[in-house]
Amino acid sequence: MKNVIAMASLCAALLISAGTQTVRAQTKTKADTAKNKMSKVQYTCPMHPDVISGKPGKCSKCGMTLVKKETTKKKADAAKMGKMKM
Repeated sequence: MKNVIAMASLCAALLISAGTQTVRAQTKTKADTAKNKMSKVQYTCPMHPDVISGKPGKCSKCGMTLVKKETTKKKADAAKMGKMKM
C-alpha cells in the first residue's frame, strides 16, 4: 500500500512539473516572437541613413518622414531575382 501511495505521489509531482515547464515554454516563445517582430521593423531617413528608429516619425536632423528600412535579406533576395531574369 505504501508503494502505491509513493508511486501516485511521484506521478503527481512529474505531471505538475511537466505542466509548469510547458506553460513557461509557451510564454517564452510568445515573448520572443513579439520581440523579434518589433526588432525587425526599422525606420530610417532617406537622406540620413544613420538616423534609425523603431517606429515611424520624422528625422531628427532634417525633419523628413522616416521610411521602412529594408533588411539585408530582402536586398539579397532582390539581387538574386535580378540576376535570374538576365
